[in-house]
Amino acid sequence: MEPCFDIAHLGHVEMFTDKYDESLDFFVNVYGLTLAGEDESSAYLRGWDDYEFHTLKLTRHETTGIGHVAYRVSSPEALERRVRAIEASGYDVLGWVDGDMGHGRAFRFKDPFGHIFEIYWETVRYDPPPEERPKLKNLAQRYHARGCHPRRLDHLNLLAADVSEFRKFMETCLGSRVTEMIRLDNGRLGGCWFTVNNKTYDLACTEEHGGGDGRLHHVTYATDTREEILRAADIFLENGIHIETGPHKHAIQGTFFLYVWEPAGNRVELANSGARLILAPDWQPVVWTEAERKKGQAWGLKTIETFHTHGTPPAKKQGDH
Repeated sequence: MEPCFDIAHLGHVEMFTDKYDESLDFFVNVYGLTLAGEDESSAYLRGWDDYEFHTLKLTRHETTGIGHVAYRVSSPEALERRVRAIEASGYDVLGWVDGDMGHGRAFRFKDPFGHIFEIYWETVRYDPPPEERPKLKNLAQRYHARGCHPRRLDHLNLLAADVSEFRKFMETCLGSRVTEMIRLDNGRLGGCWFTVNNKTYDLACTEEHGGGDGRLHHVTYATDTREEILRAADIFLENGIHIETGPHKHAIQGTFFLYVWEPAGNRVELANSGARLILAPDWQPVVWTEAERKKGQAWGLKTIETFHTHGTPPAKKQGDH
């Protein structure tokens, strides 16, 4: 398949919270994002070197989970091409929506499992106020060193009942490539890692084991070094944040990681992928077997059970309506 470069990069993620004030305090003062703007329903947050106005939209809601996933296209013409491809794809099309503080109008569509995606071109570049202006003009914002202080949005992980179907959706609608995947003994795909550029991945999809639909597994921001993740573990500890697993190193993609649950229960990660990039235009996906994955993470840490079952929003139990 000819590589498609209509999609430039993962732009932002909308996260729902039913504990808005606690979640916002976590993301600003503990996790270390910057509040770029706020309206009656949402806070617009960013890593210190994200070039766009925001990369996380935190929205008041009756529950937790994901509102939408947004990708920025590479040009106005690319937006038109992708819209035509999505309209012809057979997937659920929601159509055009107005933008918000961070970007112009966007075209929305839905995967087979209920996750909402949007693509857009017109964006708002972050213009730092005087107190956030960097000394170096090639940075988006000063190095403020508040909380865990991540540099940029890195990726997110969604849950789906059928990863193969989700793969078709990503390849058809976004032109994504698979860089690594898990092939289970029963033949199903247990997980796929996707990229639209030279990053190793910007979105992962793993199999839903918790009985939910359209759920979020986690959202991840990147740090410059592994040492910053070790420092973050102490920051989370001192602030009473639930550390789920890590710090440690993933076998798949080799990312140094730390997972926590923010106050409303959404899982968030800090990660450092080192200098690993996918430069080969004819890259062949790395396939991991079920037996290989049962060995645990890169240095032998076993994957904690909640990592397979916890997602947001919480899955309804039998009898719930």
